[in-house]
Amino acid sequence: MANQQTPFKAVALTSGILSQLAGGTLVGIFFGRWLDEQLSTSPLFLILGLLLGLSAGTYGTVYLVRKYTGEE
Repeated sequence: MANQQTPFKAVALTSGILSQLAGGTLVGIFFGRWLDEQLSTSPLFLILGLLLGLSAGTYGTVYLVRKYTGEE
């Protein structure tokens, strides 16, 4: 019975990784663009938002995989 649940756990982990990486990056980009429009700065906050979003997504992914594998 445990072997039948393994593919579903793998799909759940893959979906979680995808949402962490894509979601963090997109939120960072949109927030950076919004700040650029509000403060009339060219691509400054867009680049900072991209980097912060990638960092947050990577951190969330590492945390998720460690929690999944039990290496907390």
